[in-house]
Amino acid sequence: MASLLEISDVSVRFGGLVAVDGVSLAVGAGEICALIGPNGAGKTTLFNAVSGNAAISSGRILLKGEPIHGLAPHQISAKGVRRTFQNGGLFAGLTALENVLVGLHAKVGSGFLGLLAGARASERAESSSTEQARALLDLMEVGHIADELASDLSGGQQRIVEIVRAIATEPPLLLLDEPAVGLAPHMREQLVRIIRRLAAEQGVGILLIEHAIELVMAVADRVVVLNYGRKVADAPPEQVRADKAVLEAYLGHA
Repeated sequence: MASLLEISDVSVRFGGLVAVDGVSLAVGAGEICALIGPNGAGKTTLFNAVSGNAAISSGRILLKGEPIHGLAPHQISAKGVRRTFQNGGLFAGLTALENVLVGLHAKVGSGFLGLLAGARASERAESSSTEQARALLDLMEVGHIADELASDLSGGQQRIVEIVRAIATEPPLLLLDEPAVGLAPHMREQLVRIIRRLAAEQGVGILLIEHAIELVMAVADRVVVLNYGRKVADAPPEQVRADKAVLEAYLGHA
């Protein structure tokens, strides 16, 4: 059976700079794949290529066997690829609950504006969606901030709300860009449980960039290591930890 996401011999160039150099990897449904490497290794550029925010110079990117390279970000998102960003992406003027409702609006017929306005035709959808959004926030232990403005939340709280918004649409593929940034230890533990549950119970394929190696080792089924834009390892966490090429990439020696 074909992988959910297939990245085949992908390169990304910016003028004379080769940011990603012939990288291939695959993510299956229900699989958690971590993408790691030193700063400047090409991790975020590869994420940008998958989500449509960077054009590839060569190779191909397939989602469920269909090419998505060359599509606009909103077209890729409509096909079920959801992404969180390293620097966050919440609507500062909306509450945490409303930000999650933004993620849910495509699943209800009345539209998000109707949900916020409380139009009579949207009352049933509003009630159902609000209940679902609150349940998701509770699941991530941030239900108590549901009615607070995103601009008033801590960095860690904003990160959790962004992840909740991303999973609200039940996407087949989730791209997490450093999800543990700004999270307290107990939040990191909760994040690991949620990521595992999404993969195991809902079959979501997850590709994540993360510098917190302990989180990577705790949650990933496979770890792909990039260095200078090239893939130097692709194996289960315990094998990658002992890989000489990985030690060389991170420490300068094996």
